[in-house]
Amino acid sequence: MPRPTTKSELLKASEKAFGELMEMIESMPLERRNAEFQPGTMNRNIRDVLAHIHHWHLLMLDWHEQGMSGTKPEMPAKGYTWRTTSELNRQIWNDYQDVDLEHVLQKLKRSHDAVTSIILQYSSDELFEKKRYFWTGSTSLGAYLTSSTSSHYAWGKKLIKKGLGTSK
Repeated sequence: MPRPTTKSELLKASEKAFGELMEMIESMPLERRNAEFQPGTMNRNIRDVLAHIHHWHLLMLDWHEQGMSGTKPEMPAKGYTWRTTSELNRQIWNDYQDVDLEHVLQKLKRSHDAVTSIILQYSSDELFEKKRYFWTGSTSLGAYLTSSTSSHYAWGKKLIKKGLGTSK
């Protein structure tokens, strides 16, 4: 699916990808949901993947709050740069090791709703005009929201399938 360029496309892509991700997980038997992935990735199970997506939602929510209040947010997070994203992702992984899958699912659904509420606040022009907001740099708010939603959900679905060794 091409990257969204309008509000309606962004909402549709986000909801479709999120729905597919949730349907895939919720259709699995409980033991499969908690199964360890095949070796080769930092995220070792479904919980790890969903916690990663949830935490990036939280980052997006924070960037938006700070940016719209007139402050340039530290991106991707305080103490990290885009070049050290792998270190940030490792920290996110560590932070959720004691949280069970059901709690991560609840958190993810709430953070998805919160990010969706941001999308709903803006027009297509406000979302997709590049450089409209100082804190988004040379890109658009919509590009950040696409990365935080549909693109991340598709990544998660693909990683889960690969990790579990399934093509379904």
